[in-house]
Amino acid sequence: MARTRREFVRDLGLSAAAMPFLLNLPSLGFANQAKRKQRIVFMFSPNGVVPKAFWPDEEGAKFTLKESLKPLAPYQDKTLILNGVCDRVRGDGDAHMRGMGCLLTGIELFPGNVQGGSDTPAGWAKGHSIDQEIKNHLQKEAATKTRFGSLEFGVMVPERADTWTRWVYTAGNKPVAPIDDPYQMFNKLYGRTKDKAALASILDDLTGDLKKVGGAVSAADKKLLDEHAAFVRAMEKDLKETKETVGHAVPQLEPGVKKDNDNIPKISKTQIDLMVNAFAADFTRVASLQYTNSVGMARMKWLDIAEGHHELSHEPDNNEKAQEKLTRINKWFAEQLAYMAKRLAETPEPGGTGSLLDNTLIVWTNELGKGNSHTLDNIPFVMVGGGLDFKMGRSLKYNKQPHNKLLMSFAHAFGDNVKDFGNPAFCAGGPLTGLV
Repeated sequence: MARTRREFVRDLGLSAAAMPFLLNLPSLGFANQAKRKQRIVFMFSPNGVVPKAFWPDEEGAKFTLKESLKPLAPYQDKTLILNGVCDRVRGDGDAHMRGMGCLLTGIELFPGNVQGGSDTPAGWAKGHSIDQEIKNHLQKEAATKTRFGSLEFGVMVPERADTWTRWVYTAGNKPVAPIDDPYQMFNKLYGRTKDKAALASILDDLTGDLKKVGGAVSAADKKLLDEHAAFVRAMEKDLKETKETVGHAVPQLEPGVKKDNDNIPKISKTQIDLMVNAFAADFTRVASLQYTNSVGMARMKWLDIAEGHHELSHEPDNNEKAQEKLTRINKWFAEQLAYMAKRLAETPEPGGTGSLLDNTLIVWTNELGKGNSHTLDNIPFVMVGGGLDFKMGRSLKYNKQPHNKLLMSFAHAFGDNVKDFGNPAFCAGGPLTGLV
């Protein structure tokens, strides 16, 4: 009879600190190693796109990546671009608010007292988000349950909590704040320290436990364990050296992040590295990565752009300089997506076949289709990876299909056959067609 995790820990006398490193090794044969691991990442960037520099002209398998998407060229055969998927949700709030709050929930915002740039004030979304729906589905079964269920990463998200800064919801009126300080995320995954200045090496306390389990795991798992430990030690060292410059900055400019935000590239890389390692350790199979916020005002000086992202997005189409800068901004976000895909592709699937990318789908999206018009039509959905068994390597064009149907498709790909998601009025006919 197979031992449970609890019995395994008890019999070997392992400390609590050893749990993250040991309990998800494939050769130990616990329940959640018994079937293929499917993963999904939702990645958010704000303020819409420049359509002429973003959407491929062609439909089908033969398409050319426009300037904003060129960083995805190494993964074009693993990329699926959906044009014509629209956020049809209306009601309270302005387009930025509804774009953010309804993006993963597919349902209206509650009435509230947060006043946007126009229209009526609004509050939080009325329902849970699709990542949490998938998380809840996976956490119900021992074969798919993980330590955290989901992880919410951020990059320079303002500390204030309002409809523009949250897109993940556990239920109506219950938003989830992303962790945008890599040090805090590292501590969530591995640490138990109360004070940054007093961080002691986590691995020093594990040496004995690792020796105890050594005889119970395969040679491949020993290698995986060594790589995992080396990553954590290197990450710990890196965060110690850079914690003063990489940590969360309190926003000074309404409505976005601190003006001097040159650390965004470093934070982005560190958060992606932490996420990929969390997948390799099977801490979670559902994650989100939120760059700034709706109406985000990051100043991307590393791209030689001094203006705030949101103010640039309001410039008219005939302002070619602004259009070029917005194209560069979205190209930078595509580079972050490409880096995530690269890290996943170069990481073998522990206990399985292929790479982490073969079993993970990254979904990059935005609260608006276009910034200066505030349209909720043609919401960008760019997907990379093989986790949900969609037919990749294509550019698809739809005719104003509600994004609720796409959200349903994500759930169905995990075996969670929801009859609707969000507002049922936008779910008629079931999931989005043409994905498989």
